[in-house]
Amino acid sequence: MNHSLATAVRAAPIGRSAADLHAALTFITPSATKPVLQSAAFTGGAPRVLFGTERHTVEIRDMRPHDFALDRQGFALRRHASKVADLYDDAAIETAYYAEIEALLRETMGADRVIIFDATRRSDGGAGGQNRDGLRGPASRVHVDYTEKSGPQRLKDLVGEAEAARLAASGARIVQLNVWRPIRGPVLRSPLALADASSVRPADLVATDQVFPDRVGEIYHLAHHPEQRWYYAPAMTPDEVLLIKGWDSLDDGRARFTPHGAFDPPDLPEDAPPRESIEVRTLVVIGG
Repeated sequence: MNHSLATAVRAAPIGRSAADLHAALTFITPSATKPVLQSAAFTGGAPRVLFGTERHTVEIRDMRPHDFALDRQGFALRRHASKVADLYDDAAIETAYYAEIEALLRETMGADRVIIFDATRRSDGGAGGQNRDGLRGPASRVHVDYTEKSGPQRLKDLVGEAEAARLAASGARIVQLNVWRPIRGPVLRSPLALADASSVRPADLVATDQVFPDRVGEIYHLAHHPEQRWYYAPAMTPDEVLLIKGWDSLDDGRARFTPHGAFDPPDLPEDAPPRESIEVRTLVVIGG
């Protein structure tokens, strides 16, 4: 991969791409006991990973030639420019940028309500991306942000038990969706690999306790299986976003959980700039 990657991608034939590659991803090693991840907030230092991991080299294909959809693959690439000049400005993020994301999801998802509850910046340059709660680097272990258990719990935490019960009784659909954007681009270092959710077996999703000072959450890590299909968006620019589904309240065969994680592309130029990105976590309410 090199700085002419975007040109090569545009010139490649549909179906296969010059940007298809092989790279190593970090998976969890299944064990007989439930894995535990102690957060930095809990340890007071670096997070403590109380489970094994293993690296597997997989084919990661360019998603750009393909027509992917959230309900089939669990992710989608969209062109969406932001008018926010400084994505490191917390006040601008929580006002103008959140408003842009809400408008995007109302249009894209047909949302009746969008609840935005978190934004995280990440960087693989220096100590990490700056956030109010500390510095963050790319998440290299393949994971899903929510589970069958923690998705509904997040809804209750945000809207209250009574409103969550009302939405469930009304038949509303709730989708946890992350909106991932490069702050600078094109992204060459630490891009995101995303699994086609339809290629992931339920047995591959390993529920993991995530320990905080005041609560224990739950995420999925992913165990490797050779039938998993992997994609990425090469050379992403700040006028593009990835929509990544973390949980869907509908269990009817559509994609519900989308594993993803950062990876190191092969043949990366030494002068490739650090990856800088921002992800916004949302709950999308449809109906109710």
